Amino acid sequence: MSRPRLDPGLLRTFLAVAEERSFTRAATHLHLTQSAVSSQIKRLEDELDLELFSRSTTRVDLNPAGEELVGYARRILSLGDEAVQRLRQHDVAGRVRLGVMDDYGTTLLPPILKTFCGAYPGIELQMETGLTAGMIARVGKSYDVVLAMHARGDASGEFLRRERTVWAGSDAMLPRDLDPLPVALYPQGCLFRRWALDALERAGRKWRLSFVSPSLAAVEAFAAQGLAVTVTKEGTLPRSLKVLGAEAGLPPLPAANIRLHVSPSADAPASLLAQHLRENLGAQRR
Repeated sequence: MSRPRLDPGLLRTFLAVAEERSFTRAATHLHLTQSAVSSQIKRLEDELDLELFSRSTTRVDLNPAGEELVGYARRILSLGDEAVQRLRQHDVAGRVRLGVMDDYGTTLLPPILKTFCGAYPGIELQMETGLTAGMIARVGKSYDVVLAMHARGDASGEFLRRERTVWAGSDAMLPRDLDPLPVALYPQGCLFRRWALDALERAGRKWRLSFVSPSLAAVEAFAAQGLAVTVTKEGTLPRSLKVLGAEAGLPPLPAANIRLHVSPSADAPASLLAQHLRENLGAQRR
């Protein structure tokens, strides 16, 4: 015995009749004749071997089987529409200019961007890493999408997730015994630099900048040799470093918010990348 087939075309006709409670009004809505609508409903009922409507001379009502089918029909048609939309998106072509923090660009984003490029091979992706504070003002000019770090309370852009900010150093280092504390940080304009120095000042801890570089890898490599402590996101902490806290005599640091900035004139490729980042870096994933 063959299984019944739920033809999407018949389901659309069924939903029109169910919503209009009339074959005549459904026919008008679908731009069909009333006899065509009646024929399609009969085909669906014959396929299911079930009656779906209770008919009278003045009205058409759903019976229990019809009421149950309504939910399934809507889900089936919605899923079909979604599949068509998704498949058509694979033909999208263009270029997206992405700006992002150095640590995300080298750790979290590569596998996420790999799946994006695999799904949309016609989109050319250009990524620049660095201090994102200056990138935000250039969204729409130099960048289509920017993934940036913000202080809590900054409402610009779209919130994606929160990252714990931590002190980090090597196993060989004993920060509590160092006076002044050697610190490896990034240039002026970096939130981590400002937060670290402000926290040390408030705690009355003497410090000295022993290493400054715009290169994340260079700062982390210097700290990994036990020459200084640095600041990083806990989620991107490299294996060469360990988290240092109160036991090391270091003050707490503010949490960092990660926010998404998209050009107001974003085209389809940029919009698709922004949505991919939302789905893969959203707050629900942390």
